[in-house]
Amino acid sequence: MAATMRVRVVGSSASVPRPGRACSCHLIRTREANILLDIGTGALANLREVMDYPALDAIVISHMHADHFIDLIPLRYGLKYGPLLRDEPMPLWLPPGGEAQLRALAATFASEGPHDFLDEVFEIREYDPKGEVYVGNLTLSFAKTIHYVDAYAIRVERDGASVCYSSDTAPCDAVVELARGCNLFLCEAALGLAQEEGSVRGHLSAVEAGELAQRAGARRLVLTHYGTEFAPGELEDAARTVYRGPCAAADDGTELTV
Repeated sequence: MAATMRVRVVGSSASVPRPGRACSCHLIRTREANILLDIGTGALANLREVMDYPALDAIVISHMHADHFIDLIPLRYGLKYGPLLRDEPMPLWLPPGGEAQLRALAATFASEGPHDFLDEVFEIREYDPKGEVYVGNLTLSFAKTIHYVDAYAIRVERDGASVCYSSDTAPCDAVVELARGCNLFLCEAALGLAQEEGSVRGHLSAVEAGELAQRAGARRLVLTHYGTEFAPGELEDAARTVYRGPCAAADDGTELTV
């Protein structure tokens, strides 16, 4: 099957960015559409290296933790005052309840008021996790993860090709089902080689990411959303103890085709 989607890892770090790296952000491109899955700390600067940000067709936010959405703020300034502008507001898809949270944040510093500050450049919507979102020729579907706040894994499909992005999650059957048979599984490995203690969990180790990929029958696994405590090769080796397909650790600038 010829490649139908290109995926660029714009930001691959966990909540504390690795030196010279950005937090969660993944760009999916086809000839007809360009979308971002999350836009975390430092992601906009990396994005500008590969495309003019006004050309984005949509941004989809998995959950309202700062390392997944905070660069919406500098993006807003770019769309309002930057050298390249849009004729229409940019579609911004937030999780349920996300609009109120984003407007509350904007209200703390927006002299124009939270509605003018955001609505001048964004067309804000909240997706229904039980439904689908369509952007150009891309179809997006969702599954609620196990995290400290409501968070949603995202599957993107086009012409039989599929990319699944885990968002932030502990081991989760719903994420396995969403990733079932996907061509590319972008899965968080925030714990690295460590374990999360206690009954309340929200992240995966590299081994657990491999287990989810193996259970889902994902054709390729790319580990993302990790810190500096462990080398990428260590994460890959750990995931390969349980996952039998191709596996690699993402880095900012990694390019993939599906």
